[in-house]
Amino acid sequence: MTTQEQTVSAFDPVSASPGARLAVGRLLAACHAFAVPDDPPLLPERAAVNLTHVTPDEAAAHFVVWDGEEARAWGSLEYSLTQNRHAAHARLQVHPDHRRRGLGRALARALEAAAREQGRRVVTFATTSRVPAGEAFALALGAEAALPMRQSRLDLRAVPDTLLEGWTTRPEGEPYRLHLWERVPDAFLSRMADMMMVMNTAPRGALEVDDWTVTPEMIRAWEEMNTEAGEVRLLMSVEDTRSGALAGYTEVFWIPERASLVSQGATAVRPEARGQGLGKWLKAAMLRHIQTHCPGARWVRTNNANENAAMLGINVALGFRPWASLTEWQVRLN
Repeated sequence: MTTQEQTVSAFDPVSASPGARLAVGRLLAACHAFAVPDDPPLLPERAAVNLTHVTPDEAAAHFVVWDGEEARAWGSLEYSLTQNRHAAHARLQVHPDHRRRGLGRALARALEAAAREQGRRVVTFATTSRVPAGEAFALALGAEAALPMRQSRLDLRAVPDTLLEGWTTRPEGEPYRLHLWERVPDAFLSRMADMMMVMNTAPRGALEVDDWTVTPEMIRAWEEMNTEAGEVRLLMSVEDTRSGALAGYTEVFWIPERASLVSQGATAVRPEARGQGLGKWLKAAMLRHIQTHCPGARWVRTNNANENAAMLGINVALGFRPWASLTEWQVRLN
C-alpha cells in the first residue's frame, strides 16, 4: 500500500453504500477467522448490518483505511450522549495480511482525536490472548490493564444431566417463578430495565466508569438490532411473586447460521436475593433450554472478571473451562 492508500477516512455506515459496508464486513470476518479459526465463520453480511447499530442516546464515529474498494483496517469510537460522558469505548481491526504497516497506529490517532473532540478523558478497549499482538499494541499506546478477564467455554455434551436436574429442582411452594422471553413483554419492560442495572454491582477492576442506567427504550432497541442481525436473544428471569419484582436474570445469544456457538451474556441476581441458588437455577435452566431448542449448539462461551469468584464458581461447577484471556484496557487522555 502506498502512503496515500494508508490515509484514514471517516466512515458513516448508515449513509455508506451497501458495497462499502460489505467491504468492512469482509474485513471483520477475515480478522475473526484469523483470531479464532475454529469458530463458525463470521458472516460479512451480518457484520455489515451490525455496523449501523447504535443504542438510543449513543453515538459512534467510524474510520476506515481503504485500498481501492477493499477495507484494510477499521476502527470505531462509541460513546453515550447522556451517561459516562467522560468515557468512550474503542474498537480497532487490521486485516491479517496488512499488519505491521502502521495502519493500527494511524487508526489509533484518529480515534484519539475523535475522543478529544467529544471531550472524552478515558478511552477503553479490549484485547484477547487469541491475538497476542493486541496486548503489545495496548502497551505501546501506554494503556493500563484495568480489568483482567477469563473467557471460558462449555461443551454442552459434557454437562451432567444430574447436575442440571439438581440445580433446577426448587423448594415446594417457593415464591419465585421463572420466565423465558425472546422479547420482554410490555408488562415487564420497566422491571427488566431495573433488573439489568444490577450488573452495576459486577466487578470493574480499575476501569474509571460510573454506573449505567438502562431504559425500556434501550431494551427495545437492542431487541430490534438482534432481530435485524439474525441473532436470537434468549432471556430468562426470576420473578418474586410476592412483590412482582425481578430478582435475577441471565441471557444468551445464538445465531442459527452459526449454530454451534452460543454466547453467554449477563447473569445477575439482586444482592438481597443471593444465597438461594437463583443464579444456579437460571444458568441450569438456560442450558437445558439451549440443549432442546437451539439445534446444532455445541459450545457456550462466557466472559468473567478474574475477581468475580461467585460467577466463576458457578461456571466451573457447570464444566466451563478456560479458553482465552481477555483484558479491558483504558487510556487516559490529558
